[in-house]
Amino acid sequence: MYYSRFFLAAVAFAATSGAMNAQSQPRRMTQVGGGGPDRGKCTIEVVVDGAAEVEIHGDTANLRNLSGNPPQWRRFECTGPLPQNPGDFRFAGVDGRGRQQLVRDPRNGGSAVVRIEDPDNGSEGYTFDIMWGNAAPPPPTRGRGDDRGFDRPGSRGPDDHGQGGDRDGDAFHHDREDAFRREDWRMHVFARIREDLDHVQNATFPFGSDQRRIVRAKEELNQLQDMQSHGRYDPRQLDDVVSALGTVVNDNRLASRDRDVLKDDLNRLQDFRAHFRDYGVH
Repeated sequence: MYYSRFFLAAVAFAATSGAMNAQSQPRRMTQVGGGGPDRGKCTIEVVVDGAAEVEIHGDTANLRNLSGNPPQWRRFECTGPLPQNPGDFRFAGVDGRGRQQLVRDPRNGGSAVVRIEDPDNGSEGYTFDIMWGNAAPPPPTRGRGDDRGFDRPGSRGPDDHGQGGDRDGDAFHHDREDAFRREDWRMHVFARIREDLDHVQNATFPFGSDQRRIVRAKEELNQLQDMQSHGRYDPRQLDDVVSALGTVVNDNRLASRDRDVLKDDLNRLQDFRAHFRDYGVH
């Protein structure tokens, strides 16, 4: 009798524990500039210590704990809601030491699900992008990839050395040109520069100094973007962004088109310095 009660109690505890682990944290997207009626992008950043899944549906996402400590949201930024049955859907792991894997394609049911497995002790930040459009998907390519369970779109082969490694280039550059043709591009310039850095980062080998320089530039840009969102301007923070971005341009191995993109971003930051009031800050 005692063992029966003990067994039932153990089963109940396991069920309760499993339910707690499976609890989800919903979040609504923060809309950023870029994209269009037939194409878009979401950037998701979470902290994981164990295993978790992110399910994206429309303009909302749920972060579910599968094992380990509860995961945490950092950001969920999209150019627009993820459409049902999107065309040319793509997933790209951006940052994180463990494994990121697309386990459900939204073209097969309306939701995108990404599973993250962090095998090491302690928590780790993970960032990934999902992108969609109406263009026909490119033929599958495999660059170097890495041991974390994903291959980066545009990953360079060992002999590319930054020349011609951008396999997603045409769609990206088309979107970028469209964004800067709009009259309100100044209101979204920092978000646009961040997308440029995301694009370059996706085409960069996941380890080493090239990645570290890009990460630093994005961190400095985050601080500047936060100030701009509150209508503030700090010339010293702008100097930090220009310096970090200039280091990427000068020192990273980049495809020639990507280097030109980042040079153009530097020119726009200089325009911001000279005419910052036109960008809605004071």
